[in-house]
Amino acid sequence: MLSNSDIEALEDILFAEPWGDDALDFFGLHGVVCASVIGPVELDARDIFCLATGVEDIADSKVPEVFSRCVKQLAEGMANALDMGQALELPEPEDGDPMNALENWCAGFVDTFLEHEEEWLESASEEETADLMVPMLTLSGLFDDEDFKKVRNSDKLSRQMADAIPDALTDLYLLFHAPD
Repeated sequence: MLSNSDIEALEDILFAEPWGDDALDFFGLHGVVCASVIGPVELDARDIFCLATGVEDIADSKVPEVFSRCVKQLAEGMANALDMGQALELPEPEDGDPMNALENWCAGFVDTFLEHEEEWLESASEEETADLMVPMLTLSGLFDDEDFKKVRNSDKLSRQMADAIPDALTDLYLLFHAPD
């Protein structure tokens, strides 16, 4: 678990020039880290920084130390929870719109999935992976699919999808990381 000052430091980095306009917020970053932990491709802090800020490539030395430390701490906490059989808890906004925060989280998760889609789909059952990705894909707001829009426009269906995410994350983690 990160402290509030860690989260503020991360957001200061994410919203800094020159990438602030393209960067994810903390919720999106959390989604990127989660996808890195859950999926078949473990990303290092540099890769996560590039995904979170929209920067094409950056030298390891240019990734802020606090960013690397916080990402490592987040990833270790997620992996430990999953290894202990606990469902992951998604970050909740202290104020504001929880569905907007969830959409940002899903967008970060889905961006990471899409960046490594081939590995996600080849290292496990493609159909099972696709089924488990539906809640995140639907709520990410990244797709104009008519069925996804219907779900997003329904409070009840959106809540059902949101409630399905923790179990989907656990199942994806087991799919990629549990021995056969």
